[in-house]
Amino acid sequence: MKEMTMTELEYTKNGDYYIPNLTYPETKPTYGKYGMMREDYLKNHNSGLWNRLILHGELTEHLNEIDRTARERIDAMMPKLTEAAGVTEELKATDPLKWVGLMNNCKAQAEEIVLSELVYN
Repeated sequence: MKEMTMTELEYTKNGDYYIPNLTYPETKPTYGKYGMMREDYLKNHNSGLWNRLILHGELTEHLNEIDRTARERIDAMMPKLTEAAGVTEELKATDPLKWVGLMNNCKAQAEEIVLSELVYN
C-alpha cells in the first residue's frame, strides 16, 4: 500500500481508491448529565451534526458547552420557580416532606424547559 498527501490529509491507496487516514483523539471525554443526554440525542436523531462534530474534533467541546449552559439555566430558573410554588424556609422547618416534594417539582419543571430548548433541539 502506497501513502501520499493530498490537501493536508494523509491517504492510503487501497486498490484503485485513496482512503483518508482519519483518527479520533483517544482522550476520555468528560461532560455531565446534560452533555450525555445531548450526545445520545445527536447519535439517534441528528447523525449529520453528530458526524460533523466528530470529524472536526468539536464533539466534546459542544457537549461540555451544552452541559454548562443547561446547569446555569436551571440554577437561574430555580429561585423564580420556588418562589411561585411557595417554597420557603418556614415550610422546610414545619413540613419537610412537602418542601422536598415542591423542590423536586420545581427542579423537574426547570429541567423539562432546558431539555426541550437545549438538549433536544
